[in-house]
Amino acid sequence: MFSKKPVSHQNGESHRELPPDHVLFGCTAGMALVRKKAEKICEANVPVLLRGPAGSGKELVARWVHAHSEFRTGQFVKVNCAAIPGSLLESELFGYEKGAFTGAIATKPGRVELAHKGTLFLDEIAELDWTLQSKLLHFLQDGRFCRIGDEQERSVETRLICSSNRDLEREIRTQTFRSDLFYRISVVQLTLPSLSERREDIPLLADYLKAAFEKEFAIQAKPLAVEMINYLQSLHWPGNVRELSNEIARHVLIGPEAAVAQKRPEPRSATINNRTTGRAAVQLKNVAKEAIREMERSLILETLRNNQWNRRKTAEILKISYRALIYKIRDAGLVRSPEREA
Repeated sequence: MFSKKPVSHQNGESHRELPPDHVLFGCTAGMALVRKKAEKICEANVPVLLRGPAGSGKELVARWVHAHSEFRTGQFVKVNCAAIPGSLLESELFGYEKGAFTGAIATKPGRVELAHKGTLFLDEIAELDWTLQSKLLHFLQDGRFCRIGDEQERSVETRLICSSNRDLEREIRTQTFRSDLFYRISVVQLTLPSLSERREDIPLLADYLKAAFEKEFAIQAKPLAVEMINYLQSLHWPGNVRELSNEIARHVLIGPEAAVAQKRPEPRSATINNRTTGRAAVQLKNVAKEAIREMERSLILETLRNNQWNRRKTAEILKISYRALIYKIRDAGLVRSPEREA
């Protein structure tokens, strides 16, 4: 998502560099609430459950809490519960002794041990099977566990942060997630909004991502034009910030034409395709400009209608000057009429 090259932590951990706070949390009310709650619980060692759709930035918020807590000198250890098969996840979490099972040729400490005096981040915890949920609950009760193949109990002190994009209450009702584990991990809950609920943050996020990718790829990309930002703000973004990150990466690597052509909205795509059919020599840049123009026209018209054609209010919502809006209305040929309102 917020892509930066890993940097070396003082204890040897490879981790992502966090974006500045004003970029991470943005300016919307939903993210302001997330930040307010996160600031309050940083110094308290209580389990935190991060909820929100995939790609909304849950891991970054988890890393932010870690970086501002008393456990920041320890490692931030992530376990992707969805990516590790259930048969291997227990050994990844708790480790194993040499000879504990076929292939265990040496003793290996688990992620739980690595997170001692640090933070253990269980990403997509709903993916844990029922048996492993029970073992995790036992560990959370007193911080004690055994490696596979070992009878010696070990003890660690770690901060626990979990995340999920599922409806865990529904998972409890269908008996795929333990209610006692849910109450144990959700002392504090932070719910991240989708990107479509924080469109005002898109210009700031896009500028930050562009600068980050330019540094990573050693490329100086074209600026993000006002029309492009307006276009990005008009999209639905089912993949949230992660999808926006991919879009900006394409802009930096290939150019705005590739990004717009790939994300052109469906309602207008048929019109544009019809206009370009049979013109083998049409330039992709022209198609991109036309897509932006059509999208901008549609956005202005929709905003005008939603505000009873109040142009000053429309300009405020679109965050452009009144004079610029009047020019765009005339340029797009938008005239209020019974036929248009029908």
